[in-house]
Amino acid sequence: MPGIIGRKIGMTSVYSAEGKATPCTVIEAGPCVVTQVKTQDRDGYEAIQLGFGERREKNTPNALKGHFKKANTTPKSKLVEFKGFDALNLGDVVNVDIFEEGEYVGVVGTSKGKGFQGVVKRHGFGGVGQSTHGQHNRLRAPGSIGACSYPARVFKGMRMAGQMGNKRVKMENLQVLRILTDKNLIVVKGSIPGPKGSTVTIEK
Repeated sequence: MPGIIGRKIGMTSVYSAEGKATPCTVIEAGPCVVTQVKTQDRDGYEAIQLGFGERREKNTPNALKGHFKKANTTPKSKLVEFKGFDALNLGDVVNVDIFEEGEYVGVVGTSKGKGFQGVVKRHGFGGVGQSTHGQHNRLRAPGSIGACSYPARVFKGMRMAGQMGNKRVKMENLQVLRILTDKNLIVVKGSIPGPKGSTVTIEK
């Protein structure tokens, strides 16, 4: 599906004519440069590779320098492939105007990393119980995780403590409320994954 690469700016509110506040997220989408055009004959599938964000030339490998030189553009920090574009050539620029106000999009990002968390925060467990049950330091413990002599093991997928966040998350069916083409901004309804300043992908 066609899309664009952007950067999360932050959240704000949009007020309707009746005075109703709608929470929304502002994304700086584009401009993105076509850095590679993949074809069925040469690559086995058709796709467009877009580049977004500036990257220091001294920190760019020589192979990537040549890759960007073919597209006649500066080194980019983020490269993503999209399908569904029509008649784009190497070096073309894709802006936020590929979207329209009112349509629904999907946003892909990396969620905030929360480190190693327990079962109460990670899975919403209620803990062991009240403090009157003789538990003075086990209120947020997971409790028993296994059975008796049968099956004599812990089942795979058991909800336990562990790494939380820092995963690829896709939010679907987010409505486009505003498009500011002069500032390359797109305002979508609701929240999207990731902290402020993180790179996201917007798909139709």
